[in-house]
Amino acid sequence: MEFSIKNTQAEKQRNDCVVVGVYEPRKLSAAAAAIDQASGGYIASILKRGDMKGKPGNTLMLYSVPGTASSRVLLVGLGKERDLQEKEYRQVLRAAAKALVNNTVGNVTSFLADVPVGKRNIAWRVAQLVEVTSDATYRFERMKSKPADPYTFSSLVVNVPVKADVPQGEAGLKQGLAVAAGMELAKDLGNLPPNVCTPTYLAEQAAELARSYGYQLEVLEREDMEKLNMGALLGVAKGSRQPPKLIVLQHNKGPKGQNPVVLVGKGITFDAGGISIKPAAEMDEMKYDMCGAASVLGTFKAIGELGLPLNVVGVIPTCENLPDGDAVKPGDVLTSMSGQTIEVLNTDAEGRLILCDAITYAQRFQPAALVDIATLTGACVIALGHHATGLFSNNDNLARELLKAGDATFDRAWHMPLWDDYQEQLSSNFADIANIGGRAAGSITAACFLSRFAKEIDWAHLDIAGTAWKSGKEKGSTGRPVPLLTQFLVQRSSGQ
Repeated sequence: MEFSIKNTQAEKQRNDCVVVGVYEPRKLSAAAAAIDQASGGYIASILKRGDMKGKPGNTLMLYSVPGTASSRVLLVGLGKERDLQEKEYRQVLRAAAKALVNNTVGNVTSFLADVPVGKRNIAWRVAQLVEVTSDATYRFERMKSKPADPYTFSSLVVNVPVKADVPQGEAGLKQGLAVAAGMELAKDLGNLPPNVCTPTYLAEQAAELARSYGYQLEVLEREDMEKLNMGALLGVAKGSRQPPKLIVLQHNKGPKGQNPVVLVGKGITFDAGGISIKPAAEMDEMKYDMCGAASVLGTFKAIGELGLPLNVVGVIPTCENLPDGDAVKPGDVLTSMSGQTIEVLNTDAEGRLILCDAITYAQRFQPAALVDIATLTGACVIALGHHATGLFSNNDNLARELLKAGDATFDRAWHMPLWDDYQEQLSSNFADIANIGGRAAGSITAACFLSRFAKEIDWAHLDIAGTAWKSGKEKGSTGRPVPLLTQFLVQRSSGQ
């Protein structure tokens, strides 16, 4: 889809559709009022009949509205004016996009970025319009023999209220397009079947990003990991015929000598649980166990589009976790790259095993901050559901940065405790640490495990098990937390 910014008048648009808002109860937004005046009160007469009351997300398509140049006018309910906040605004944007794709419109002008949303500026409103519209119109049909016909909705002009808003609108458009592109890549990778999206495939996608944006790329093979004594990562990979990879991408656009921000993404391209095998029901969704890796690659897509002036390193440990005659067993003891020994009590707690070696490896870059992203624990889903990502950190300032980025993008996280009290649940009689701490506080003890490998750095952990994908009728990858991560890096690059 093509997006552009313009300052224009709603009633003078010569295209397939103009989108304007209506507040509840039946109060016209500025753009809707302009069309109503040009049409001799046509919109007001429609509202008086009760066809549209302005409830949030309700839509009504009008055809051949008198006094207008556009062939259609889409009315979108905004709810009560004082209640229009971030959540409601996104709901409105999604409803508008769904209504447009269900009609044979091609060129559209939207006036929804004109409406005030709390304290959010025009750049934020434009960025959200682009991101939500792109997300709402996303379809994954790569594996279908007969894909559906493409949407006719292909061009969207985003109006800004006054000419002076155009530069801000352009800035919001640029970031919105970058984030949307990153989310699309992350969603595509997550939605691909595991017989296609293997560790080797992820390495190939990293190579494509490196070619497109001039990134430095290194892919470590099994032999390289053996030389580095990555016993935890290699232990997980033993049960699969797919070769493991450690992918390292470097975006070196910041000042020379600037310590980079490091993103570490869990890349289990299929997780059967290993010897501690999972139940069969919904096991197909374990192709999404690489969404941490996908989010790192998606974020690199976004910052490449933005040309972000910051040094960023992406580290992706990737392999499969399958049962095999050579697979790691409950009771095995692995020696991590850090030298710490790990008693494997459950082979389905494998994400922390590959991440701990990746975190140790990443410290050679002397990170200004390190954030790992992982679909790590079902316990986080129980704690936070599918709305918030679990955030753990050994540095409160870093945690606040990530929370701020999540709030700014509505890709929100919740700060969870990381108290030393929980560490004793990981005690082992036979090794330095056990890889699980029991059912109680499972997401916290998983984070505590990782914290033991990040003691010397500012570190945060994002548990995206509840937010990386949807189940049921709308099954599919969400592309989260690409918006949060991109905004976090934008903040860092601008010193916010």
